[in-house]
Amino acid sequence: MEVVKGWENIPPAWRGACLTIGNFDGVHLGHQYIFDKVRREAKDKGVPSVILTFDPHPKMIIHPEIRPFYLITTLEEKLELMGRHGISACVVIKFDEAFARTTAGEFVRGILVEKLQAQKVFIGHDYTFGRGKEGNDAFLMEQGRRFGFEVEVMAAFTLNGVVVSSTLIRKAILVGEVRNARQYLGRPYSIKGKVIEGHHRGKNLGFPTANLAPEKALLPPDGVYAVKVKVDGLSLNGAMNIGTNPTFGDEKRSIEVFLLDFEGDIYGREVEVFFFDRVREERKFPSIDELVKQIALDVAKTREMLSIS
Repeated sequence: MEVVKGWENIPPAWRGACLTIGNFDGVHLGHQYIFDKVRREAKDKGVPSVILTFDPHPKMIIHPEIRPFYLITTLEEKLELMGRHGISACVVIKFDEAFARTTAGEFVRGILVEKLQAQKVFIGHDYTFGRGKEGNDAFLMEQGRRFGFEVEVMAAFTLNGVVVSSTLIRKAILVGEVRNARQYLGRPYSIKGKVIEGHHRGKNLGFPTANLAPEKALLPPDGVYAVKVKVDGLSLNGAMNIGTNPTFGDEKRSIEVFLLDFEGDIYGREVEVFFFDRVREERKFPSIDELVKQIALDVAKTREMLSIS
C-alpha cells in the first residue's frame, strides 16, 4: 500500500478512486469489512482504492481536555494493518487546529473532487466530518449528486448482536476483557516496547521475567494475562503481570512477562506482546511462598488458555 502524508501530496494517478474516509483506530472487523468492500469495488471499476485517514486522531485536537487519550493502534501499526487488505493507497491528513476549521463543503470540493476526482465514497453509518461535524451521510450524498460521485453508507458491523466499534474495544481492554477485544479486532490486542531492567525478583523466584516499557498508554488493568510475545521473529508463549507487585510493597506500576520454555537474554530488545486472555486479577499474598505457588498455577492456566486460543 502506497502512503502519502498531506492531502496536498495526492498524486494524479489516484484520481477516479473508490475510497473511504475515517479514523479507523484499531482497524477492527467493521473497518476491515469496509476496506474489503472498497477494494472489491475499485477492482471491478479498474480504479485505485484509497483510504483517507487522520493523524493525530481528531478528538485529540478538538477535545484536549481528554487525557490520557487512548489509541488502540499507533499510526505505524494502523497503516501496516490497513495494508493487509489489498488497498492501493492511503492518504494521512495532518489534523491540526487549522484543518479542524475546514468546512464539510471545503473538504468535499478540495479533496474528494479536485484532488481525487472520486468515483465512489464509502463511509460508516455514523461518520461525521468538517467543522463542527456539519458533514454527515445526507450531506455527502447531496454533494455526490452535485459533483458526480456515488456514496454508499455502510451499516453498522455486528458480531453476535453487538455493534463493533473502536470505543467498545477500548472499553473492553480497559476493564481487562482482552478476549472480547480479540474477537472484535479479529486479532489479539498488542503492545510494543523495549525490554528494560527490573528488580530481578522473578529470577530468584524461579520465574525470570522481562520488564517492558510500552509505547502505548492503552493497557488492561492490573492482573495476570495469557500472552504471546514476538521476539526477533519468534512467537513465544508467556504469562504477563501488570501491576504494582503488592506482595513486595512496590508503588510503581510495572509490566513484566515470563516467557514459557525460553532461555535467553532479551534486555534492550524491542518485543511485541499479544493479549489472549485474562488469568486473574492482581492480589497481595501473605508470603513469598504463597506467591510462588500462585505463579505456578498462573503458568499452568496460561498454558491451557493459549493451547485452546
